[in-house]
Amino acid sequence: MGENIGLTQGDRLCIPVPLYHCFGMVMGNLGCLTHGAAMVYPAETFDPGATLSAIEAERCTGLYGVPTMFIAELGLDNFSSFDLSSLRTGCMAGSPCPVEVMKHVISDMNMVDVTIAYGMTETSPVSFQSTGDDPIERRVSTIGRVLPHIQCKVIDEQGDTVPPGTPGELCTKGYSVMIGYWGDEEKTAEVLVDGWMRTGDQATIDAAGYGNIVGRIKDMIIRGGENIYPREIEEFFFTHDAVEDATVLGVPDEKYGEEVCAWIRLKPGEETSPDDLRDFCNGKIAHYKVPRYIEIVDEFPMTVTGKIRKIDIRDTMVERLGLNQSETA
Repeated sequence: MGENIGLTQGDRLCIPVPLYHCFGMVMGNLGCLTHGAAMVYPAETFDPGATLSAIEAERCTGLYGVPTMFIAELGLDNFSSFDLSSLRTGCMAGSPCPVEVMKHVISDMNMVDVTIAYGMTETSPVSFQSTGDDPIERRVSTIGRVLPHIQCKVIDEQGDTVPPGTPGELCTKGYSVMIGYWGDEEKTAEVLVDGWMRTGDQATIDAAGYGNIVGRIKDMIIRGGENIYPREIEEFFFTHDAVEDATVLGVPDEKYGEEVCAWIRLKPGEETSPDDLRDFCNGKIAHYKVPRYIEIVDEFPMTVTGKIRKIDIRDTMVERLGLNQSETA
């Protein structure tokens, strides 16, 4: 992974991600140790201002983070006051990386060689990564290609490998895959099949070997028999000038089984309404993908590693709207 971001002994890598997580401890610490680069820890817990201050003060050349961290950094009122000219490279990973956010990271944070990485703790963690040599459109819109000495495939519900470009469950095999979950043979047997780690992620791999994460299989919305991938709608909302962050999920519906729900965070000083956001969708995405429920919120419930807790949002909407959870149980 360090090779893919061009890490050298002359680099200083800013690591605001947790050290008890694979991103910080393995990709961050071990990546720097194996390449002789300096490690810079901006704060005990993530703070966007402290992160940018550390980059400026220590002249960091690289930065790691999950998408929500980069969104928070870009969204600071005084963002333009920080000198980020020393940045060159880094990595965005941990959850699907919005294309529009990647473009802003490249243009506004000077991270011209930034990459996207995909993996999971169970696979040590990275199995796909883009490189600085990849065409810009590939770098911002895919997870790159499989890393050396690792195998990947995409399978259907019957376990058969699907043709290039066809969505299915991503599986990983190789030296980096875990032996198993500690003391839990039953759970291990569910996800490890003949050495293949079933990731639970819906993905495609094109004919050139570039992967793309469509979303979590368990997050897929089935509305009236139509399969809807939340990430597609989230990516669309990021093209709205007022939207800073968006998350999309399914909530129970008596008629269709599930309905589309979106929670939206706006950029500082911006105003819009749920009706305006629906109008923005109309005619640009399929009608059945337009969220029935849109909530404009100040913050999302988050995990300690910076991932959005969609289950908490779903529970909130079920309670708020008086929905019948049994419809999608």
